[in-house]
Amino acid sequence: MLKVNSLRKKDIITLILAIVLFGVLQFLMAERIIGSFWELNIFLVCVNIIMAASLNLINGYTGQFSLGHAGFMAVGAYVGVILTVNFHSPFIVALLIGGFAAGILGFLIGLPTLRLKGDYLAIATLGLGEIIRIVIMNIEYVGGAAGFKGIPHNTTFPWVFFIMLFTLFFIKNFVNSKYGRSCIAVRENEIAAEAMGVNTTKYKVLAFTIGAIFAGIGGGLFAHCFYIINPSSFTKCERKAPKFIYGDISSLKNNDSISLFFIVLYF
Repeated sequence: MLKVNSLRKKDIITLILAIVLFGVLQFLMAERIIGSFWELNIFLVCVNIIMAASLNLINGYTGQFSLGHAGFMAVGAYVGVILTVNFHSPFIVALLIGGFAAGILGFLIGLPTLRLKGDYLAIATLGLGEIIRIVIMNIEYVGGAAGFKGIPHNTTFPWVFFIMLFTLFFIKNFVNSKYGRSCIAVRENEIAAEAMGVNTTKYKVLAFTIGAIFAGIGGGLFAHCFYIINPSSFTKCERKAPKFIYGDISSLKNNDSISLFFIVLYF
């Protein structure tokens, strides 16, 4: 009971600090103290934290070495921009549908591929990401290799910040739930987890699907930061996967700070 109350107090303190940080950054942006270049970098930091946290649910907490996360990001991005540009859908609707589209794809792909283990799973998911990229390149409706143009700049700091905050709190609470404990059991010893009655395939697919949903939402936020996106916009995400090698692979705090480091290093 004391531990639960302690966790709740930490969550409340973290939420208050996050709101204070949001207020400070929003004020600096409104007064143009932070210019447009660094404003875009802050947006990308938030998007990368969403991507890092969602991939960490798959790689860190469930122990499945997936390299196809950029593909789910691309699916969410393209579905989102098609809805906002061609169908004039509200931004939040486009983000949610893009996320669910990526989640459905993750579920359908996860059922067969997550029966693989180790290097075989990594190769299969890497191939999935490449298949998605090549398919998008050959669809003229979304601009093909030239890219999708005319995207409205709907991603604002409140949108990206609070979605990032929701992602972190959702994944944290998921990990601390009975579902998250089952995922951790799969990571620690899959055979022992099965012997204890844990449906390992179910929890691996669940983690993979949730990770894909948040990757799709992150992709939608990313796409609406720019006027144009193309398939190569998402290949950079594959090169950021090694961030999980450093430090504690299953630490949200560690991966958030490394996301910030990599995005600053990139620019």
